[in-house]
Amino acid sequence: MKRLPFERPTNYYDERLFPIDEKICSLLNERKELSNQNPGCPPNEIISNWAGKYGFYEEYLQTLFSTMRQEDYFKPRIEPSEFIKHVPVFKTFENEGIMYTVTFVRQYSNASVIYLYIDWDATNNALNDLDNHRFFELSIDDTFDCRSEGGGGTQGHISNNFIVSPPLPDHFSGIELVFKEGLPFSDNPTGLEFVIQLD
Repeated sequence: MKRLPFERPTNYYDERLFPIDEKICSLLNERKELSNQNPGCPPNEIISNWAGKYGFYEEYLQTLFSTMRQEDYFKPRIEPSEFIKHVPVFKTFENEGIMYTVTFVRQYSNASVIYLYIDWDATNNALNDLDNHRFFELSIDDTFDCRSEGGGGTQGHISNNFIVSPPLPDHFSGIELVFKEGLPFSDNPTGLEFVIQLD
């Protein structure tokens, strides 16, 4: 899913704000380095105190600190181009009656696209309570950037796709796909984590 380009909400800018805005950027950088790029989020009680002390709405400050945790979301995105081939994989993981499958990898000159299919018995009412918008995160190792491109589903089936850059090597031997279920922009996984070994 492509992000829309940023459009300034207004053409107005008071140039007296330049030194303050630059200081804000400097402090954000200092905060990022001090936190070792794990910014966390201040407790609600602290945010409430700051809101009262500095005259802000609590929700405004909560949103501000929450946004600081999402810097990776804004990094430049690789869009797959120059399709090369499909590489068959067909590897599965089964858990509590649910089958997780990677059937193939789509190779492009600048990226790979991995599809995770989730299937279950649609006649099983307990399994049909599954949320068709389950969110999975993919990681491989520090060499690869993996981002979710969303997905969708119907009763008994969900698909998720991920863009990996740089592209996976021609030979997948030794590559592990680590899938973690969770919520977008949350550090709290649902507990389901599994590995699919490509070889």
